[in-house]
Amino acid sequence: MAPDHVPDASLARWQAVSARIEAAVAAAGRAAGSVSLLAVSKFQPADAIRALHAAGQHDFGENYVQEALAKMAELADLDIRWHLIGPLQSNKTRVVAERFDWVHSVDRLKIAERLSAQRPEQLPPLNICLQVNIDDEDSKAGCVPDDLEALAGAVMTLPRLRLRGLMVIPRPGNHAALAALAKTHADLLARLPALSQQPFDTLSMGMSDDLDAAIAAGSSCVRVGTALFGPRPVAASNVTES
Repeated sequence: MAPDHVPDASLARWQAVSARIEAAVAAAGRAAGSVSLLAVSKFQPADAIRALHAAGQHDFGENYVQEALAKMAELADLDIRWHLIGPLQSNKTRVVAERFDWVHSVDRLKIAERLSAQRPEQLPPLNICLQVNIDDEDSKAGCVPDDLEALAGAVMTLPRLRLRGLMVIPRPGNHAALAALAKTHADLLARLPALSQQPFDTLSMGMSDDLDAAIAAGSSCVRVGTALFGPRPVAASNVTES
């Protein structure tokens, strides 16, 4: 049972999303507990993160490095696993290597090499996923599928990284892309058997609107923001990071 100080709305939303995940896992005939929940806390205040943590949520995803660092400082007393899920620029790799537990958005070797070189020796290897541009959209970040095998083969040799899987942000409603990523994951394991020693066990796909379809397709990590926190603050809609 969650502590008494958890706000009712936060607890209710977290329980509803958790129940939805459990139902989707059961409907897909998958093992209970095979899908983890990543709370996307972009633009949400530290107090909202603290409330969800009190309910039992420990993994939080941020899109912007500077915003995440401010929250890390304010929430340093909590055992939070921080995930970067937004695009990563070269000038931000050092602080990300030093402060985050996961990066879901690695899409080129240069970024991976910098993260490995800058990951402190006293920390465990940094968990990363390769972001795949499954729709081949020019405006979207991610490695194109044809280049993925070469990128994975190079990244898995980097000593301070642990290649855990793949991430995708498909076009809204494109459920076929979810199945395509699952197949891509399986194909990579077949072509690069050494990946099974990583372990290469993560499919980061599915958000508030399509998590059920993503779980049916094989997702192991759904990234949920709105369904957990409610609508994002209006003032945050035009925020960018240089």
